[in-house]
Amino acid sequence: MKEQLREIIEYIKKKGIDYADARYVQSRTESITVKDGRLENLARNEGRGVGIRVLHNGCWGFASGSLVSSRDLKRLADKAVGIARASAVTRKKPASLAPVEPFRDSYISPAEINPFTVPLDEKIDLLMRVDQALHRQPKVKITESSMDFYRTEKVFCSTEGALIEQAILESGAGYEATAVENGEAQKRTYPNSHRGDFRCAGYEFIKELDLLGNAERVAEEAAALLSAPPCPAKKSDVIITGDQMALQVHESCGHPIELDRVLGTEISLAGGSFMTTDKLGRLKYGSDIVNIVQDATIPHALGSFGYDDEGVRASRTDIIRNGLFVGYLTSRETAQIVKASPNGAMRADGWHSIPLIRMTNINLEPGNASLDELIADTKDGILFSTNKSWSIDDKRLNFQFGVEIAWQIKDGKITTMYKNPVYTGITPEFWNSCDAICNRDHWRIWGLPSCGKGEPMQTAHVAHGTSPARFRNVQVGVSR
Repeated sequence: MKEQLREIIEYIKKKGIDYADARYVQSRTESITVKDGRLENLARNEGRGVGIRVLHNGCWGFASGSLVSSRDLKRLADKAVGIARASAVTRKKPASLAPVEPFRDSYISPAEINPFTVPLDEKIDLLMRVDQALHRQPKVKITESSMDFYRTEKVFCSTEGALIEQAILESGAGYEATAVENGEAQKRTYPNSHRGDFRCAGYEFIKELDLLGNAERVAEEAAALLSAPPCPAKKSDVIITGDQMALQVHESCGHPIELDRVLGTEISLAGGSFMTTDKLGRLKYGSDIVNIVQDATIPHALGSFGYDDEGVRASRTDIIRNGLFVGYLTSRETAQIVKASPNGAMRADGWHSIPLIRMTNINLEPGNASLDELIADTKDGILFSTNKSWSIDDKRLNFQFGVEIAWQIKDGKITTMYKNPVYTGITPEFWNSCDAICNRDHWRIWGLPSCGKGEPMQTAHVAHGTSPARFRNVQVGVSR
């Protein structure tokens, strides 16, 4: 495809456009779900195609197709150019691109065992054994376990001279157990909710998860929640575990720093952002110990890659530094507005989609405490773990999170288990109440392959590095 893309770029150049890029994507996926001892779903998909972007007189045009012969690519190129020219009638402010180096490079994500070569029987057998282990707890009535694998190969070529090849392999797995008694149901998941945990890795990651070894504990906790008291409604100090902190970062920091949301060019799915450009360098987003970065260079993290879908090299950028808001996720077009360099955040979920500003790995940097020290230092508080539900307003300010399980902390010790716990807050107030973050020994990157954005919606694979953290005087309660 490299030669075909080079040819089509030369063809587009002759049409007097400002800029163009062509992106070939070939994908392969496998998804397995076992529910209550039966194979519920087995899906394998493959696809390939090309998307072409054209910038002409400050207006964008985009066209895509699954047919990739030279004739088909010329037809797509003509369509993209035609759309760009037609868009001029609605132009308000011409688009322009920040300069970047046109790389000629290749990138392969690190992996040891290709999951697509692992026998299907072996994968299903592991999920079946997990299912059996969960059902050994008599109160567990519903179980679901799953594995998902993705392989994506890309070739990117631009009129500026970029030519980039990438191959990215991703793997993930998880399960849930639902205990039922007297008309009530309680659920526990492992290693995280929403189909588990994911990494840019091969089948070796599935083995590292030790799915079978955690099944008994998960089932017992689900059963114990049935008789646990509800979380009391009050103001309380809270410690939030790393898995829940990942979604907290995602919703209250990751989405509001997407510069297209800030500028109003992308407002779907709980739309805009309170982190407007006048607040850059001025907003005290969190306490002095809060440091959040975007970093697409971390090996094995789900939001890592070599180059984004504009050919910009993966990078690390400060977002919150010592509590101060200092950076956005940008595209080549939007970076100039905030006088920043493009930081490689433009990605599409396939050949058929136009790139959008997407999260990469948005990480809360670790602090100094151990979790035991943090608990011992908490006189009266609640420990929250594992996301169950969430709600956030269209500016990403007011939020509510429900978690699967919580425990009372009294005089530095974990005591009573609580069910149906929730906590609420206002984003800057919440993050400014953060007074402790656990150290790197507790820091882990959590993969999320289902971040939705755009119309029509695109699904991105992102990740968040977090460790447990403590927040003071937070409103907590019970979901109803």
